[in-house]
Amino acid sequence: QVQLVESGGGVVQPGGSLTLSCAASGFIFSNYGMSWHRQAPGKGRELVAVISTTGVGTNYADSVKGRFTISRDNAKNTVYLQMNSLKPEDTAVYYCKRRIGDYWGQGTQVTVSS
Repeated sequence: QVQLVESGGGVVQPGGSLTLSCAASGFIFSNYGMSWHRQAPGKGRELVAVISTTGVGTNYADSVKGRFTISRDNAKNTVYLQMNSLKPEDTAVYYCKRRIGDYWGQGTQVTVSS
């Protein structure tokens, strides 16, 4: 069955960096685009970044453009989200998702606080 497992969240100071990972299994990873989403307390789930099957095509929410980078390693069945210059408003639970089908990971908490 499809499984997505996020890791790498934590507590970081404003201006800091974190890299999230999402390990995929149960499907042919290189055949699917992937995305990262986030949900802040009291808010809806927001699309953060998208990556194509090969990793050549990417797209970002305006709120993270220039600070976050999505990438993938098809040999490792893993998609990453490098987050730099973090702000308190980036605090949220971050989820990865397969672009086709309603498959989500369990989420990883990112807290940006001094």
